[in-house]
Amino acid sequence: MFITTQAPQDQQILSLVPILAAASKILLEEYQNYCAGREFKINEKDDHSPVTQADLKVNEYLMSELKRLTPDIPVVSEESDYSARHAWLTCWMLDPLDGTKEFIHQRDEFTINLSLVENHQTTFSVIVVPTEQVMYIGYLTELPYKYSFAEKIWERYCKFKSVETDAIQVGLSHSSKNPKYQHYIDYIEQENPVIKREAGSAYKFCMMLEGEIDIYPRFHPTSEWDTSSGQGLLESIGGGLVSLDAVPFSYNQRETVLNEGFIAFRDKDLERIALEALSNIP
Repeated sequence: MFITTQAPQDQQILSLVPILAAASKILLEEYQNYCAGREFKINEKDDHSPVTQADLKVNEYLMSELKRLTPDIPVVSEESDYSARHAWLTCWMLDPLDGTKEFIHQRDEFTINLSLVENHQTTFSVIVVPTEQVMYIGYLTELPYKYSFAEKIWERYCKFKSVETDAIQVGLSHSSKNPKYQHYIDYIEQENPVIKREAGSAYKFCMMLEGEIDIYPRFHPTSEWDTSSGQGLLESIGGGLVSLDAVPFSYNQRETVLNEGFIAFRDKDLERIALEALSNIP
């Protein structure tokens, strides 16, 4: 849960907040225009995934602002050239529109993901939810903030004891049709009832911070900009995100930016349940 607090005094957070709020406004306006049926460009990338004019507009704005704010830190962005990335020990990791398919299907569960990667580890993370006008932001070594930029209210994560229930809340994508997901849930249900919660993109990480998802299995690939922010935020509250071999993801070091599947969990007790279920599915 999050409780109301004073605004942080950290300069990096305070410098990024107005930039990200402005990027959120751009993205939300694009979404509203799209939903209203106005002219809107959607193209297909080489990997056959969609890219919209909204992706590109937000990317252009954030790339420019990050260059102005931190000229010495390069950016690995889904929508820009990152071919020189292996020479970068420190970089921003950016997804200007995480959940493009959610956006296209007019579901509100899309985000802006930004993280700082240093020596292959995520040390600072932000996830912005434009339709809710909130962002989750913070450092790996500190509990994260939640900021409502519509209401200008700051909140801080507070570790809490969840309501007494045996139910495990499992987060799934809307397109989670792989039978592995049902096998995974079936195993957990041998000991605990399961509540399935479907949501799109990195929005599921926000739901985990809010206590609305306990475990998030993913059995199909993602990219580094999809997971870096979520992993950093989860690790900052005592949870985590690991590969299907139970190893935390590291960033900007492999030949490809593609990740394998992963398991995310909200705390260490849930990690045990999550990984035990993983080891017992066919």
